[in-house]
Amino acid sequence: MAPQSICTPSSPDHGEFVMSTKSLILHGLAAAAALAAGAHAYFYYHRSTTKFRSRVVGIIPARFASSRFQGKPLVDILGKPMIQRTWERAKLATTLDCVVVATDDEKIASCCRGFGAEVIMTAESCRNGAERCSEALQKLEKKYDIVVNIQGDEPLIEPEIIDGIVKALQTTPDAVFSTAVTSLKPEDAFDPNRVKCVVDNHGYAIYFSRGLIPFNKSGKTNPEFPYNLHLGIQSYDSEFLKIYPDLTPTPLQLEEDLEQLKVLENGYKVKVIKVDHDAHGVDTPEDVVKIENFMRERNLS
Repeated sequence: MAPQSICTPSSPDHGEFVMSTKSLILHGLAAAAALAAGAHAYFYYHRSTTKFRSRVVGIIPARFASSRFQGKPLVDILGKPMIQRTWERAKLATTLDCVVVATDDEKIASCCRGFGAEVIMTAESCRNGAERCSEALQKLEKKYDIVVNIQGDEPLIEPEIIDGIVKALQTTPDAVFSTAVTSLKPEDAFDPNRVKCVVDNHGYAIYFSRGLIPFNKSGKTNPEFPYNLHLGIQSYDSEFLKIYPDLTPTPLQLEEDLEQLKVLENGYKVKVIKVDHDAHGVDTPEDVVKIENFMRERNLS
């Protein structure tokens, strides 16, 4: 006797079963997407119904241990620690109500207190500057609407750039993050320490990469294309920054080692402004020599 079919007359045939399975999968994906969209909708609704983002704090995250440059915040640049030069520049920004240093290292804390900076001690477990800023924000006595993450390795950061990204976030309620880019120099095109950025027609970030983006078929730079170099400075909506550490690390973020990508991969918007800035970030000991030569040429003390 032939084996009895497992599909009884009242059961769906194979084609119906496949379609049913696909429908369930699609329904599940749609439900997950709806939940994510709902979370974002709630966040943006909450943001749109609250007061203007007026109170702003600048936080300079600094750690002593660095795989590329140990003790970088304390490196001497023409007679001053680099972090002091960054703090002095940040203090000139008109949009900041307060500037503090967030660190997990007592040597850095002692140095900063010595030149008058307020210091917030944070945990060694912070995985990046955004997480350090998030912890520092919650330890501050006063409440702030915007947090500016001021990279301590940009000792010549212009106060106008700080003010620019703050105003960009204040005037873009659907963004939770803002940052700045400038023109990429040809010699930095393939330097993985120089992060590149592409934006859409409305000024929102599409992607950040250590590689050259966009990358054309020739595999070479196009002298006619306006490539963007990402400047390290960035500002966050304070409510978003509080939840940022709890967002699961994302594949692109981990692959590129860029914290901005976790924001994009979770569906949040990043507003980008383009500025004219002769960037001089310090990523390696060799960069110290370059920046000192630049400062001497321009009589910058």
